[in-house]
Amino acid sequence: MTGPHPISLNGRLFPGLPDRHIALDEVRDRLLARRCPQATRDAVWAHLVLRSRTEGATWTIAAVGVALPALTSVAATLTNRFANDPADVHAEVLRGFLTALSTIDLRPPRIMLRLRWAAYRSGYYALAEALAGPTPVAPGFRSTPPHAPWGHPDLVLARAVADGVLTQTEAALIGATRLEEVPVADWAARHQTGEWAVYKARKRAELRLAAYLREGVAETDPTDPLTDQVATAVALARPVAPARDLPRSSLSVSVSEVESGQKIQGRVSKTDAKSGVQGCGTSPRSARPSEVPQCA
Repeated sequence: MTGPHPISLNGRLFPGLPDRHIALDEVRDRLLARRCPQATRDAVWAHLVLRSRTEGATWTIAAVGVALPALTSVAATLTNRFANDPADVHAEVLRGFLTALSTIDLRPPRIMLRLRWAAYRSGYYALAEALAGPTPVAPGFRSTPPHAPWGHPDLVLARAVADGVLTQTEAALIGATRLEEVPVADWAARHQTGEWAVYKARKRAELRLAAYLREGVAETDPTDPLTDQVATAVALARPVAPARDLPRSSLSVSVSEVESGQKIQGRVSKTDAKSGVQGCGTSPRSARPSEVPQCA
C-alpha cells in the first residue's frame, strides 16, 4: 500500500463505491463501515477471491490484508487465555482462511462471514489439539499425565460390555438416556418396547454397572478418582417426572438378582435418590466433563 502504485480496485465495477480507483486499505475501511451494503461486500469479496485464484501471489496477500481485522479478531479470541506460544494457532487461522479462499462457493451471500468461520474452525481445532496434549515438565521436559477427567463414559460402557457386565443393548440404553438425554419414552418407541420395561431394564443394568465400577476401584487403586468421575458422568443428568405423576402400578417392581446373588424386593422409582449410579460420586452437574478444554 506504499509507493506510487498501490494495489487498488476500480470503484466503477462495484455498486456503492466511489467512481475511481480505490487503494485496498480504503476498500477495507469502506467494507467495515456499518452503512456498507451487503451486496457491495459480496461483490468486492467475489472479485478478490477470483483474482487470488487466477493470479495468486499479490492478490492472495491482498485478500489476507483486507480480511486482516477479522483474522486478528479470530486469533485473539482463540488465544486470549492460552498460556503457551499462540503462534501455531495463529498460523492455523491463516491456513484455514487460505484454504477456504481457494474452495469457497461464491454464489451464496456473506462470503467474508463464511471465510471467517473457516479460519475460526481451523484455529479452534489447533487449539483443542494443543490443550489435549501432555504438559512438558522441566527438567527433561517429561510428559505429565493428562488432566482429569481422562476416562470417557462411552469407553467405560464399552469396557463393561467387553467384561460381560452389560449387554450392548443395555449400554446403548444407558448411553442414550443418561448421557445423550434421550427421553426414555422416545427410546422405547424407537425400539418397540414398553416404557416401563425400559425403566426396569435400565435400573437393573445400572445396579450391575455401579457394582462393577466400585469393584474395579477396590481391585486397583482405592485412591484413584477415575471411577468416581465415570460413575458421576453416567448419573441421572436431569430430573424426570415426579413419582406422583406415574401410574400406581409402576411404583412397585422387583429387582432381579445382582452380582452378590441376593434378590432385592422393594419399591423402585425412577426418581429415587439411589436410582442407578446417581448416588455414586459427587454432584453430576459439578463433575460432568466438558467437551471443550479450558484455555487457562
